[in-house]
Amino acid sequence: MAAPSLRYGPHPDHVANLHLPAGDGPFPTVVLIHGGFWRDGWDRTLMTALAASVAASGTAAWNIEYRRVGQEGGGWPGTFLDVAAALDHLGAIEEVDASRVVTCGHSAGGQLALWAAARHRLPAGAPGADPVVLPRAAIGQAPVADLRRAFADGLGRGAVADLLGGGPDEVGDRYAIADPLALAPLGVRQLIVHGGRDEIVPLSQSRAYARAAGNEVELVEVDSADHFDVIDPEHAAWQAVLDRLPALLAG
Repeated sequence: MAAPSLRYGPHPDHVANLHLPAGDGPFPTVVLIHGGFWRDGWDRTLMTALAASVAASGTAAWNIEYRRVGQEGGGWPGTFLDVAAALDHLGAIEEVDASRVVTCGHSAGGQLALWAAARHRLPAGAPGADPVVLPRAAIGQAPVADLRRAFADGLGRGAVADLLGGGPDEVGDRYAIADPLALAPLGVRQLIVHGGRDEIVPLSQSRAYARAAGNEVELVEVDSADHFDVIDPEHAAWQAVLDRLPALLAG
């Protein structure tokens, strides 16, 4: 059965697909956040296969779309507000147990997944502050977890500056509340899975983040994996996520 597309806001991209497992809910849920360097050339279909895999394992999947750089309202702060709204909307879905939620994102979506799990740490008035749904854990798949270093290294041909509207010397206040490394420790468990053959987001991103986050993070390095292997449902990198998912949902 096709996963229904549900709205969480007024924009055409304020939608998500809800993949439900067999049986009766409410179900624990994984929020899937796609990557693509926050740009509008990519969409949530990148995560559809993973959503089906999550549902087959007995957990619901909420595969979200959001406004991206290149679209009106995308970037700062719209992208962040959309992810926050999509997450909080789970509280209104009867099939979902909103007390057992884990965020999971790939690449740029990994940054958003870690950020979404840290919303309770944001200062009052910051985009996404005062969360309704509090994730128990976060999963980053080859995440862009150190935005300052990603800016300095020019990842994604200037993608971080496009997202936040400039570099750290120009909009440092935005980096302080958007950068997972700056927000660490997040106060929740985290799993980071990164491939040793990743040439798009270097493994050094996850290693630096894991050092900053300390014992909150389990870093799994998969030597054989490249940037996209980690979102291949048949790859060992994804199996590492599924193996740990029950414990992460338990908090």
